[in-house]
Amino acid sequence: MLTAERFSQLVAALPYKKELPEAVYLHKETLAATSGQLSSFVEAIAKALKIPTEEWNLVKLAKREFQLSLLYYPTFFIEAYPALVKSVAVDLTKLKHRVIEYDSKDNPPILHRKEAFLCPDHPMSEIFTQITQEGELAGLYQNPRMIGFKDSWTRLIAKHGYQLVDGRLFRASAVPWASEEHSIDRHKTALVRHELSAPMKMLARHGYLNGDYSLLDYGCGRGDDLCELEAHGIDSLGWDPNFRPDGEKTPSQLVNLGYVINVIEEMDERIDALLGAWELTHTLLVVSAMLATESFVAQFTPYKDGVITSRNTFQRYYNQAELKGFIDRVLDENAIAVAPGIFYVFKDKLEEQRFLAERQRRYHGWQQLTCPKVTSEEKARLLIAQHQALFEDFWQRALSLGRIPANDEFDQGEALRVIIGSHRKAMALLELVYDLTELEQAKLGRQQDLLVYLALNLFGKRKPYTEYPPNLQRDLKALFGHYKSAQEQAHTLLFSIANVQAIEATCKEAHQQLPASLLYPSHSLILHKRYLENLPPLLRIYVGAACQLYGELDDIQLVKVHITSGKVSLMGYDDFDKPIPLLKERVKIKMAEQDVDFFDYLDEAKRPPLLNKSYLMSPDEGSFNAQRSLEKRLGKALGVDLSADLNLPRLAFEQALKARKIDVIGYRIYVKK
Repeated sequence: MLTAERFSQLVAALPYKKELPEAVYLHKETLAATSGQLSSFVEAIAKALKIPTEEWNLVKLAKREFQLSLLYYPTFFIEAYPALVKSVAVDLTKLKHRVIEYDSKDNPPILHRKEAFLCPDHPMSEIFTQITQEGELAGLYQNPRMIGFKDSWTRLIAKHGYQLVDGRLFRASAVPWASEEHSIDRHKTALVRHELSAPMKMLARHGYLNGDYSLLDYGCGRGDDLCELEAHGIDSLGWDPNFRPDGEKTPSQLVNLGYVINVIEEMDERIDALLGAWELTHTLLVVSAMLATESFVAQFTPYKDGVITSRNTFQRYYNQAELKGFIDRVLDENAIAVAPGIFYVFKDKLEEQRFLAERQRRYHGWQQLTCPKVTSEEKARLLIAQHQALFEDFWQRALSLGRIPANDEFDQGEALRVIIGSHRKAMALLELVYDLTELEQAKLGRQQDLLVYLALNLFGKRKPYTEYPPNLQRDLKALFGHYKSAQEQAHTLLFSIANVQAIEATCKEAHQQLPASLLYPSHSLILHKRYLENLPPLLRIYVGAACQLYGELDDIQLVKVHITSGKVSLMGYDDFDKPIPLLKERVKIKMAEQDVDFFDYLDEAKRPPLLNKSYLMSPDEGSFNAQRSLEKRLGKALGVDLSADLNLPRLAFEQALKARKIDVIGYRIYVKK
């Protein structure tokens, strides 16, 4: 919790800022580097008001009031005197905020002395200081009242006999006329960035920059994004015809074609770039291009289907629908808009559906309003932001229970009740601003866990409801309304394990949902024990009942559900991490007879090899690709389908290798001479 008094103390202690009588201004990078507590607080406020992190970059902090403003200067690092696009003023005492949009205004406020907003050691501090010194030498800062807005600043520059050329001041008499010959300097379009580009930020927002995906930046420019990605340990490569012509065009899960097609003047070459990036994509291609209105484009010199900028670079500006149409036609795919000028194209269609489903859950209801009205929801967001850690801990506790925690089930309950009155009121507040889908899923998951518990309780003839602990009784009442209802559902599930049709249908369902499994229709489903908790309730009960007869699965790796015979088999291997592990123990549990058969392979020479291990591994496991590659090559060499249920004795396997004069060492196959 950050009080008004503590807020003022932290503002006063900031070492670097542009200081005015009533407030200080600084870049959010500076705030993060000099005051972690203030930075976290401001980030929480922005999140509470649904302001994406890329839509504000400066902050104004009041010295005496509990107030702040989030300011958006999108060209802060690009233009010498950037214009204000949006301001969000927040009064934390009244829990109110006001939004002012400037992007449609002809004469917006602009910034000066940008070095004052940054730490002295920032890479751009020196150049910004030079720009300020140019203005001072030209006499532009003598009357501060004349410099605050774009039009008056432009007139002041001309009055002093100067001209602004791409952000720098030149004597007007020394500025040459531009040549009418158009020799395009395409390499000049690679801007120097000091934070992730917009397409990369979208990837980060959607969870694709978590380190699980390889990335190729196709047209990476000077490689600023790559430097940041590499600093985070992300597997990333880049290629650019001007700055990294020797870079590798390596097929990758993610390929970013960031602001490339809009700087290529030849349509055929533009199409080739898009197709080339698509060909290298395994999972997701990100395509972005510059957007602009007709009135903006009209200020430039036309050239082919685009314009020539003041930097003597070609730009093909698009509108949103036009850009989507171009991508759709060239790739014959449906491009998904994720931001203005940024589109996702999925080659992995399963991932596309996952993304669309997650997107609806995570970002449902998010709207950017020009001037949103102050509502109870906005007040709720600001109150939650002020006590972010407390409310987040309460929310996480509710998710773990699938319901509102009782007073003795949340350690910080007393502090929460001081602020809002009760746990129920706290949840009502959170329901205004949180996506309840997550809570509904937690509730469903907890209900399933309880049904499995109750069914296995019936199977094992364990203690009655009156002997359940209080928290379990609360769960049953909150999630089922009445213990009898839960007991009836559990009873139905337990007796369904004898229903062959129900077991087969559920095995098919599980095979579609699990990260990895082997399904042999009308026979069996095989999975690694790590995925048992991901099974539908019926199969969890089926396997759980078997495990009650067997015990803990400490030395077991694989579980086989027999669909028609009412059995469960458990398999333990000598070293499951090996490319080809050997079976050392097999247990068959016969549910109907309540009997367990043990089969030990004490003779190592007779232990059957597991030749299709990759089908039981999730694709995100580190060794998955090497394992699958080995099995494909081995299956081809042996002339067998390794996705089949192989029960090949070790001797037979070794004889087959010998007959073909090959050997397997690690993940490699060697041909014997």
